[in-house]
Amino acid sequence: MTAAPQDTTAPLAHADVIVLDYLAALWAESEDLSPEVRDELMTTVADYIAMRRTSVSDPLSDPEQIVGRLGPPEALVGAVRRGRMPAHLRLPLTQPPVPMRRPGPPPVPADRVPDRNVGSDGAAIALLMGGGFVLPVVAPLAGMLIASVSQRWTLAQKLASWTLVMGSVVAGFILSVIVLASSNAEALALFVAYSTVVTGSMIAGITLIPGLNRKNG
Repeated sequence: MTAAPQDTTAPLAHADVIVLDYLAALWAESEDLSPEVRDELMTTVADYIAMRRTSVSDPLSDPEQIVGRLGPPEALVGAVRRGRMPAHLRLPLTQPPVPMRRPGPPPVPADRVPDRNVGSDGAAIALLMGGGFVLPVVAPLAGMLIASVSQRWTLAQKLASWTLVMGSVVAGFILSVIVLASSNAEALALFVAYSTVVTGSMIAGITLIPGLNRKNG
């Protein structure tokens, strides 16, 4: 009975470790980038991983293959430092490539400046509320990484969302153990764990939605 929870969670944990290790390495390597460019890079890579695993024409279920196609984190960051986003990161996306921002015309009045970070902040909420259905644990954690560096939300809001995301992961594991111990139904235990994690990430996303109406800064 003690080995059953490991059989249930091991495949998901293996995929999560590969993806999260890569995102952590990319996050550390891009420390010298500006917050806006760093957010764009992390969001693009997280979207690439999610789209590759759910692509209709060329799906990749093995996270090692996806990470291999992305290339080393230092190579991606090096390309961004040279002022361009690697073209292959844009291929799975349905929207056309967005060029890296370059120096433009003189600043306009503050009341006319658009909120440029709303895209990455919206992506964080999308990863929390929708990404969890496709990539449980991985997508919510990626969303929280993006939300954590944004100035749109207060420290209390970020801590509350982190608590919901991480708490749902822990609660899902505990509930799956209880279900296995009481009924030995592995499918039901996996469903309970999945539902708990998805619910927690969705609630975290809902708590952050009101912050989108506030100017970043």
